[in-house]
Amino acid sequence: MRVSQVSAGLFLTDLDSALNVSVLTSRNVTLIVNASGLEHVSYPQLDRLQVFHVPIQDQPHAPLREYFDPVAERINQNQTGATLVHCTAGRSRSPALIMAYLMRSEGLSLRRAHELVLDRRPFIRPNAGFWRQLMDYERSLFSTTTVRMARTSGGVLPEALQDSDAAAAYCLNV
Repeated sequence: MRVSQVSAGLFLTDLDSALNVSVLTSRNVTLIVNASGLEHVSYPQLDRLQVFHVPIQDQPHAPLREYFDPVAERINQNQTGATLVHCTAGRSRSPALIMAYLMRSEGLSLRRAHELVLDRRPFIRPNAGFWRQLMDYERSLFSTTTVRMARTSGGVLPEALQDSDAAAAYCLNV
């Protein structure tokens, strides 16, 4: 499960898979969103392949929020093929960017966006700072949030808030 299909034409993966020509060609990838923090990555030379660089480290204080709108816009503009979003391991930065995209472009709540991405890639784990930025982004988009940070025995972790569809709140980063 190195390459995870989040929706039609949208894939989430790690750096190694993003460098694999067969991964890119078999999925008709024409846009790569590189959130690995590495500026100089040698992608396969393919016609029509564009790369959008997100120079962010996987650290809670890193300003990933600055890229939520630009990444969503680039994904929406990519009408010629599929988009592949990656970071180093495909666990923190890239899933956070995809959740932001799903909120902005598909109108999903943060809770629902997380459930969708987690269903497709069960080992995602955005860091606490990215969760806070996603919560702020959800609030700016919808004037509410479906996730809160809760103190647990494992530290401060994101917790989905109770709604009419769920019996209770539950921790998201276990």
